[in-house]
Amino acid sequence: MIRALRLTMFAAALSSAAPAFAADNSLRKDAEALAAGTSDELIAIRRYLHERPELSNRESETGQYLAAKLQALGYQVQTGVARNGVVAVLKGGKPGPVVALRADMDGLPVTEEVVLPFASKVKSTYDGKDVGVMHACGHDTHMAMLLSAAAVFAKLQARLPGTVKLIFQPAEEGRPAGEEGGAELMVKEGVLSSAPKPDVIFGLHVLTQFETGQLAFRAGSLMASTENLNIVVHGKQTHGAMPWNGVDPIVISAQIISALQTVVSRQLDITQGAAIVTIGKIDGGVRNNIIPDEVRMKGTLRSLDPASRLIMNDAVRRTATKIAEASGATAIVGIGDEYAYPVTYNDPALTAQMRPTLERIAGKANIIESTPQTVAEDFSFYQQKIPGLFVFVGVRKPGATTDEYAPNHSPRFKVDESGLPLGVRALVGLTLDYMAQSANQVRSQS
Repeated sequence: MIRALRLTMFAAALSSAAPAFAADNSLRKDAEALAAGTSDELIAIRRYLHERPELSNRESETGQYLAAKLQALGYQVQTGVARNGVVAVLKGGKPGPVVALRADMDGLPVTEEVVLPFASKVKSTYDGKDVGVMHACGHDTHMAMLLSAAAVFAKLQARLPGTVKLIFQPAEEGRPAGEEGGAELMVKEGVLSSAPKPDVIFGLHVLTQFETGQLAFRAGSLMASTENLNIVVHGKQTHGAMPWNGVDPIVISAQIISALQTVVSRQLDITQGAAIVTIGKIDGGVRNNIIPDEVRMKGTLRSLDPASRLIMNDAVRRTATKIAEASGATAIVGIGDEYAYPVTYNDPALTAQMRPTLERIAGKANIIESTPQTVAEDFSFYQQKIPGLFVFVGVRKPGATTDEYAPNHSPRFKVDESGLPLGVRALVGLTLDYMAQSANQVRSQS
């Protein structure tokens, strides 16, 4: 009798839940059909933005363009966030979680070498030099994909079981000297703490490392932390023919550069994750026969493990200062005084939860378990506050070599535009499936 009653109650529960699940499937089907139909507008937006790149913290016209597009779709739009950022909110017709989606906006000081009818011809000034400006990292595609997803959500607003919060972020490539910017400033200004507060955040990045049709990601550490390294070695100027009368900062700097390469190989537990110390610029002296007073070095530090990052930073400071001291010089070491991004860390539980969505959208055969990347992303600042998932979208034409499709940040960087609709479908699918799963979880608990 008791068992029969339980079975009856279970059947009744399934019956009452069936319309809700059916609605979820119907919404998903309609959303995928709408996403599949965005291709023409998606490509048009991408080409418009590609032709008009702006440098970090200078994306004013880009912000105006995005805001106008989003307002026309019916979003509540806030401009001027973190200087030129745009935040747009669309509240669905049904209660549910708040899902944030992020796209970056800025271009790079790179002169485009790809021959395209919509190639950038923009010129600007960077670090006191006249430069070309190019979307050499694909941020134009990120904005276009998110705008296209925004159009899908707008058409389904009454049926959305939750709220969408779109974050168009400036200065991902690094803020100019003396300025705040990027995701760190977005968070500081309340993009995650102001209503509506997001429960999760999703982001995409195009990479020519992967072929069109492929999505790549991994749980845990996906991309490295990064911070700038500045070292100034102060010696004592003297004639090059009489080095004993001074302290040679050039020789000392050479010793420091060589010794820094042992920090990773001899002082870190590399089984915990990769780390890198790179000196990319050295400047000292004005004449062949004068030993200068000082030498300035610039570099970058990378790590895939937060604990190793702290050990590495301490070792770099100690190595530089003690080598200089041993030779009668001094070394001033600055780490992270210009920029410092944490590890881009995909929440393991969220990654496992959303993996079936990405497999459905791209097909299991097109899901790549990415190796950790030693490049960096300030999407990590959002992930420090709420669970986040960051996914790579392949944009290299199938069968083409990586020589034909140069990597991000190259003046020859290009994308296979036929790979972009998959990014739109991924953004839409992740959002709607997360909302549906949250609604089903609430129903099962009630």
